[in-house]
Amino acid sequence: MMDVIEIQQILPHRYPFLLVDRVTDIVNDEMLIAYKNVSISENIFQGHFPGHPIYPGVMILEGMAQAGGLLAFKSMDMSPEDAAKKVVYFMSIDKAKFRSPVKPGDKLEYRISVIKNKGPIWVLKGEAYVDDKIVSEAELKAMIVDK
Repeated sequence: MMDVIEIQQILPHRYPFLLVDRVTDIVNDEMLIAYKNVSISENIFQGHFPGHPIYPGVMILEGMAQAGGLLAFKSMDMSPEDAAKKVVYFMSIDKAKFRSPVKPGDKLEYRISVIKNKGPIWVLKGEAYVDDKIVSEAELKAMIVDK
């Protein structure tokens, strides 16, 4: 539904910090499903952890936040020109849980749903899955602001 080229038209993140490869499903104001392919070639694995590579939990949360930003932007029905003048600020993370490690070769699926939206403020439930098994979850709060 949305490839990395379209994602980059909305999010300001770039390699190595763009953590969403594709959006596969979106219902404005409700939910989004996206994924990231976790590869051993990512620099993060040089230090986390040599000989036992584990994708960091903070990176999973950041990927959820980026997916949530995509949902918010698409739900606000902004043109690419308007979106280029805005940025999403991460405000808080609550109820974060990590249930299982994510390793190179995994397809990390983000499932984001809207809990509440009031103007530029979005409260989202983020879940991350590998092979339909939940590996992480959190509640995220974000605000869309002018650059």
